[in-house]
Amino acid sequence: MSKTRVLDHPLVDCHLTNLRKKQTPPAAFRHSIAELSKILAYFASADFPIAQTTIETPLENMQGSVISGRVGLIPIMRAGISMVQPVLGLIPEAEVWHLGLYRDEQTALPVHYYSKLPASAPVDVALILDPMLATGGSATLACQQMQDWGVSKVKLLSIIAAPEGIQKVNAEFPDVEIHACVVDQKLNENNFIVPGLGDAGDRIFNTLH
Repeated sequence: MSKTRVLDHPLVDCHLTNLRKKQTPPAAFRHSIAELSKILAYFASADFPIAQTTIETPLENMQGSVISGRVGLIPIMRAGISMVQPVLGLIPEAEVWHLGLYRDEQTALPVHYYSKLPASAPVDVALILDPMLATGGSATLACQQMQDWGVSKVKLLSIIAAPEGIQKVNAEFPDVEIHACVVDQKLNENNFIVPGLGDAGDRIFNTLH
């Protein structure tokens, strides 16, 4: 059974429109990436376990809530880095562990070049951050690394997803939740999402030259 959650909200649609426009400048592009990342994280964290804690208000003591367990943010470099700070704004106690993956343009296969995961002590919940879920190659490789690390719950947060990428993740890692702002039509012959928004990393970091 698919664990794909797609957002349906007018604010999401407006930010997606801003991202898709080729005329949108990098600063405005990054802003919409950040806002959509917050919204994705808000919904993806809805089932986080909480623990009760006693706090003191200016008037009296009361019972409050804190997240129970360790949350790890796993940005796939380089585009996933843009999603880290917005999500940390919602989950400031989260840990950040980077993965370096890129797609070989000749083979369309993921290439792993960097990992900052410890050898032991996995987080309880991992949020893999990558703005685009295209072929699913990088996403499944990241999921495999989470599995090898021993993470019990993994969620993939992508702003735009292609059906092909969702299918690959669902087939290889059926327990991984996919949270996306939208599912686009398809991949083109160059494995870019259509209509998509182009190369997210280049537009985020202003390297389209």
